[in-house]
Amino acid sequence: MQTVKLSNGVEMPLLGYGVFLVDPKECERCVTDAIETGYRMIDTAQAYYNEEGVGGAVKKSGINRDEIFLVSKIWITNGGYEKAKASIDESLKKLQTDYLDLMLIHQPFNDYYGTYRAMEEAYKAGKLRAIGVSNFFPDRYVDLCNFVEIPPMVNQMETHVFQQQKKLREYMKKFSTQLMSWSPMARGENNIFNNETLKNIGAKYNKTAAQVALRFLTQEGIVAIPKSTHKERMAENFNIFDFELTEGEIGTLRGLDKGESLFVNHYDPEFVEYIINY
Repeated sequence: MQTVKLSNGVEMPLLGYGVFLVDPKECERCVTDAIETGYRMIDTAQAYYNEEGVGGAVKKSGINRDEIFLVSKIWITNGGYEKAKASIDESLKKLQTDYLDLMLIHQPFNDYYGTYRAMEEAYKAGKLRAIGVSNFFPDRYVDLCNFVEIPPMVNQMETHVFQQQKKLREYMKKFSTQLMSWSPMARGENNIFNNETLKNIGAKYNKTAAQVALRFLTQEGIVAIPKSTHKERMAENFNIFDFELTEGEIGTLRGLDKGESLFVNHYDPEFVEYIINY
């Protein structure tokens, strides 16, 4: 598996398996399938309510813990120093591990400065190998970076061929923050799986539109965490490192960017109220 090196030297896989909206009852089976397929990074979150399933699958896999890159996220209701500190320990317990490879603040709401201080403390104590944020748009991201001791090592954002986060990436370079993509295949929106540009490029390599979309991200140096509950689709998503897009093809795919979210708007008060009460 190809990796990227975070600002603190930690090696992070370029491709992982995400469990957003995976039923807690199905999660252990799905993660087991993903690990058997070859995935070595699993991304979960407190708000997914399936950390136990992830932990159970990793434990039962028999694979050494240091070969698995575990990611989780602190939810809004656990915001603030004291609650975040307790929630980190709770996530460790549910995931049956002494440390996480990466912990993120899930959303830029509630007392995320207090949350971040708790993560910095856990990082220094060895409970977290890396820390970062998720869904921090340029304004919140720049503000946080200028007032914390340890800049975020990762920012997990909606990123796919239709939303390539070009503006945010320019600011992230200043603080050596790695971009991690959620919904790398846009949840099927914009008819991505039948997009003619993706399909035409894929035909050249005997690959699907989805595989081309994922390969584009990884060649751009963006970490991706596709999700599927079907083992054959997990394998398809995993099988993207045996071909390489040309510079011309990369340029063409950059042209698909619309520069806006398909799913979230943190500047919309109604959406913020919805996510806070999720």
